[in-house]
Amino acid sequence: MIAYIEGKFSYKSPAQVFVDVHGIGYEVNISLHTYSAIQDLTEGRLFTHLQVKEDSHTLFGFFEREEKEVFLQLTSVSGVGAATARMMLSSMKPDEVISAISQGNTRLIESVKGIGKKTAERLILELRDKVGKQSVASISPVPLNNTLAQDAFYALMALGISKVQAEQAINKVLKLEPETKHLEEIIKKALKAI
Repeated sequence: MIAYIEGKFSYKSPAQVFVDVHGIGYEVNISLHTYSAIQDLTEGRLFTHLQVKEDSHTLFGFFEREEKEVFLQLTSVSGVGAATARMMLSSMKPDEVISAISQGNTRLIESVKGIGKKTAERLILELRDKVGKQSVASISPVPLNNTLAQDAFYALMALGISKVQAEQAINKVLKLEPETKHLEEIIKKALKAI
């Protein structure tokens, strides 16, 4: 499995990006959400999901891990393929998708091209409990441009710390000690702040 790709963006369009990694160009399918995040960048990291079918291998890329998680949840629903999930993430931000599902907003989900009433109802039925436990919206105060903060956030979550606690602890550490530059330090200080 390819967890992420980091390299130069040699070609970008609203649906695709070519990532040059040491002379090898990876063709990565992206959403408009990811495109808007990378359109001014010349290089960067995309979290990826490799979809393997008998006739093709397709790589999907996401600027944020949250978007990848939402994509994987959407494609886990019967009748929702990668193209539909990507269309949803092009039409709505990941937190808006989660909000629409958790609130049972079929009308908003149906507004996405290619999604009918039955598919919208199936998405809500199958994902409501899963997304109810996970709220992407609570992540936003952690600075998205601060990779250390993001990495510390995910490390704390991997240790079993709730999203809200992890976010608050990291924000507290970065506010009190903005000069902290090492991931391990941020994690240790955040754990003490919890």
